[in-house]
Amino acid sequence: MDIGTCFVIADMARRTLSPKAAKAAFLLAALCPFLANYAAAALSETLEIFFTALALDFAIAGLNALESRRIQPWLGCGIAIAAAILLRPDGGLLLIAIDTYLLVVLRGSWRDRSRVSYVLRAALTVGLMALTPLVPWGFRNWHTLHRFEPLAPRYANQEDEFVPLAFNRWVKTWMADYTSVEEIYWAVPGDPIPADKLPARTFDSETQRQQTLQLLAEYNEALHFTPELDAKFSPLAARRIHDHPLRYYFWLPAVRILDMWLRPRTELLPCDSRWWEFNDDPQWSALAVGLGIINLFYLGAAATGLARGRFIPHLGLLLTFVILRSVFLGTLENPEPRYTLECYPVVIFLAAALF
Repeated sequence: MDIGTCFVIADMARRTLSPKAAKAAFLLAALCPFLANYAAAALSETLEIFFTALALDFAIAGLNALESRRIQPWLGCGIAIAAAILLRPDGGLLLIAIDTYLLVVLRGSWRDRSRVSYVLRAALTVGLMALTPLVPWGFRNWHTLHRFEPLAPRYANQEDEFVPLAFNRWVKTWMADYTSVEEIYWAVPGDPIPADKLPARTFDSETQRQQTLQLLAEYNEALHFTPELDAKFSPLAARRIHDHPLRYYFWLPAVRILDMWLRPRTELLPCDSRWWEFNDDPQWSALAVGLGIINLFYLGAAATGLARGRFIPHLGLLLTFVILRSVFLGTLENPEPRYTLECYPVVIFLAAALF
């Protein structure tokens, strides 16, 4: 599937740039260590990236067929999106991005009734093909769980499993990087939360610091959250949001997005997540720095390709997806770098524009 992703990204470049760019895209995808890393992991990333690239490639093929009015690419696009959604609910962002772009195309085509009809059919086809596979799943959950749940739950929890939502909201008032996810967020439940690993931004006052440490001490004693303990985090989170709304709604999401895009992608490796402290074995520290440089190379090449090829056909579609997904990821309390890998087909495509 990962090798298939290389061919699909190359096909995107072939359709919109040139055969030479397609060869470059294939090499950049095949040699990308971040995509290869997840081919060896029991996670959904490799499949999700493949179907994301496939959906975008079919969408480009459909946009290229505006004159011939072929509907087959949109059928393939919808099926690929359906697979992405079934793998992970955030695959639905693909549907939003593609149909949003089609609405923009529709707005620019309103004088041509035939073109308007085709774009509307394309948008409806994509939506129908993407959402139809969720219908039996939704009926099954309605019958079995007695609630409307066509997608996997946000926290992938069991039906009777308690989710500490107030704690998660409190975490979101200060969480900015993957290191805190690894050290604090993933400790719950089952492991003690190391209070000394909390960053300074966790507290706004000495009173708040004492209150926070007391709540963490209560958790560390039991190593699990009860509804009563979780409820105690609610006023703490509410106060922090009330006192600093810009920090909660804008600055922290922006920093989380930057962290997911820019940090060395070593989350599957034994490297210390605090790579900048260089207190790891020399080989792992060197690897972390090396992967950080490679990540910056890919992003820098994509930015340069974007600047040089700003008239690439259907560029708006690809950028709409990347921006929409990045903004969505900023709303999560757990900024994990792997969540931006679904955008890497676009990154590699733009880097290929250099060629």
